[in-house]
Amino acid sequence: MSKYLDPKADLTFKKVFGEHPNLVLSLLNALLPLPDGMEIKTVEYLSPENVPENPGKKYSIVDVYCTDNYGRHFIVEMQSYWNTEFFSRTLFNAASMYTKQLDKGKAFGELKDVYALCLVNDIKAFPEYGEEYMQEYYITNKNHTSDIRTDLSMVFIILPNFNPQKRAEKIMHNLWLKFLTEIDENTDDADPELLANKETKEALEIVRRSAFTDGEMLAYRQYWLDISTEKSSLERERMEGRAEGRLEGEKIGIEKGRAEGEKQKALTIASTLKSLGKMTIDEIVSATGLTHDDVLKL
Repeated sequence: MSKYLDPKADLTFKKVFGEHPNLVLSLLNALLPLPDGMEIKTVEYLSPENVPENPGKKYSIVDVYCTDNYGRHFIVEMQSYWNTEFFSRTLFNAASMYTKQLDKGKAFGELKDVYALCLVNDIKAFPEYGEEYMQEYYITNKNHTSDIRTDLSMVFIILPNFNPQKRAEKIMHNLWLKFLTEIDENTDDADPELLANKETKEALEIVRRSAFTDGEMLAYRQYWLDISTEKSSLERERMEGRAEGRLEGEKIGIEKGRAEGEKQKALTIASTLKSLGKMTIDEIVSATGLTHDDVLKL
């Protein structure tokens, strides 16, 4: 029996980063491009219930919501299955967190930055960018691209695209992504680098299989079953859509071919009638259903 559980599951991810402030602090500092000198010193968990509900909650939810010593807000979530709506939903959640700060009667100038960190465990995310593993979105001046505002920031990390052998990132950046990409139910021995680091070693202890109750193991297995079911369902819908598209295309092709055949037949008849010289152009048009231009060109 393997030692560990996959940290990308809802239950394990929340145990690591939703219950240990020092670990989510380390993760955010490592993965977010924070301004120099503005690294996170402390974090305080806030209730994710403040984030608006959304369809597909079971498969893509806000796992961690916290604020730091500067008053900035952070949304952290693990997405196990990607679709194009997730980008819009992430932007909606981040914008909602930004505007909700005014509930306390603050002036606009007091609004703090909001960061959304989305860890995506699906290679289908952002296919237009090939094997790039990180996509960052900020408010940018189109005419002066160096003018970047971090009022709303979204960082998407596509985990299957991450390859530590090809990256020269900061140490903790690589270690946290190695933890998320290499540790799963097939892991008996963790990478020595992960065991040598204080934060990732603590995270490994949290996802040890022996640390979970029978009830938690049941919930863990159900999560992956739900993910598999959802993927199968969406793939089936995609395939059915393709099949329907092919059938519709074939139908359109048949109808187009039939129409072209009927017109060619009408042109042949019109040509014969015109050559006999016994009917006017109007009479040939009436008899064949062709246009005046069609008949005149014969």
